[in-house]
Amino acid sequence: MARINRVLDLEQIERDLFRGTVIESALLRTFGGQVAAQALVAATRTVDDGFAVHSLHGYFVSAGRSDRPTIFLVDRIRDGRSFCSRQVRAIQSGQPIFIMSASFHCSGDHGIEHSDQMRKVPDPEEIVTDVSNMRESMRALLAEWSDFDIRVVDPAHYQHNPYTASQQVVWLRSRTRLPDDDVAHVCTLAYMSDMTLLQSALVPHPGAEVQEASLDHAMWFLRPFRADEWLLYDQVSPSASGGRALTHGRIFDRAGNLVAVVTQEGLARTLRPGTQSIPMSTLATNERTSPQ
Repeated sequence: MARINRVLDLEQIERDLFRGTVIESALLRTFGGQVAAQALVAATRTVDDGFAVHSLHGYFVSAGRSDRPTIFLVDRIRDGRSFCSRQVRAIQSGQPIFIMSASFHCSGDHGIEHSDQMRKVPDPEEIVTDVSNMRESMRALLAEWSDFDIRVVDPAHYQHNPYTASQQVVWLRSRTRLPDDDVAHVCTLAYMSDMTLLQSALVPHPGAEVQEASLDHAMWFLRPFRADEWLLYDQVSPSASGGRALTHGRIFDRAGNLVAVVTQEGLARTLRPGTQSIPMSTLATNERTSPQ
């Protein structure tokens, strides 16, 4: 079974209780996109057919350990005619590591429509990723995410917004062919949405060494898409201050449709001597440290 399919394949223990298996990883901390995707799977399994997630808001309250399974407890906050609300707690060793609220909307509603346009960038087939000039942490993450095709667009090849402090544009898709099931694509995109976003805050700071960790994550699903087809992740970082960085991303399909929007705040604290940007089992130290 492909890795992303194992990530999303939760075991149901009780009516609103699920367990995610251990996924092999070079990361010592559980990848934020993984726990967010699994929490969304758990929430989705508790709503009726005809409802689809339109937004999620989550907080990473403690660093999870990648070598331990995670339990997901779903609270059914509300079941209405048009909207359903769920809250999910992800738990390891009796302690929450992630708390998420998700809202689901029934299909068939109609109203006004408009959308931002996708910026003009080279096609993904034209991009060859050069890792030689990347930070060590970014190279390690790309190796960790090898099940996904991730291509960072050269900043010289697109027009920049002069009023934005930091910009990064990335093509990405799942290398694994996913089933023809909207839930699989939505939950896979939740996983993918945590990829490269925090690193967009580092673009104007070449050489800066910071401790990286996701603190919170919000996501809105706007239109249908496939996560195994090319998606353009247009990222900006409006602010970095006080050891935290705010990041924002718009995700377009290849036809230019805006399919999702993501906002995340992450830790971007000056790295202390002897610590790692992202704790990895392949690096020198094996200490597991919390982002708090």
